[in-house]
Amino acid sequence: MSQLKETYQKDLVPQLMETLKLKNPMQVPRLVKIVLNIGMGEAIHNMKLLDSAVEELTLISGQKPVITRAKKSIAAFKLREGMPIGCMVTLRRRRMYDFMSKLVNIALPRVRDFRGISGKAFDGRGNYSLGIREQIIFPEIDYDKIDKINGLNVSIVTSAKTDEEGKELLKLMGMPFKN
Repeated sequence: MSQLKETYQKDLVPQLMETLKLKNPMQVPRLVKIVLNIGMGEAIHNMKLLDSAVEELTLISGQKPVITRAKKSIAAFKLREGMPIGCMVTLRRRRMYDFMSKLVNIALPRVRDFRGISGKAFDGRGNYSLGIREQIIFPEIDYDKIDKINGLNVSIVTSAKTDEEGKELLKLMGMPFKN
């Protein structure tokens, strides 16, 4: 079992029950999934960039990503329906907890001038979205082998009903929010 999941079950569930005033341990918010997404608009002109993005996302997540395709044609961007424009991966269970631990303990502290992440990026239902500007903060990425620095969207889906519950869960899991 993942170290973070073990900590969640033993320490965080009773703590969350107390702070959120819940009676049943099944009511305690938990992580459902983490979705990683790289949007590559430049992939229209250069397919090699998309291949490198897929390779990097595979290294970061430990799972092969799905290539996302355009839903509609947009003439201004020279985009046709069905053209590959990005990649995404959905993490669940053990890989989700491993990635969350890696994100909080290793990757986020490597961000330049890091002062914490915003607490305002919740969607109203307890889910959190985080944008990472450069993929090189992850230790698996070799700086010498990258073609282009890409951004990365991380969506953390929780079973929390409100933003306050979701924020409390992520804060106890070690997410470094700004004051």
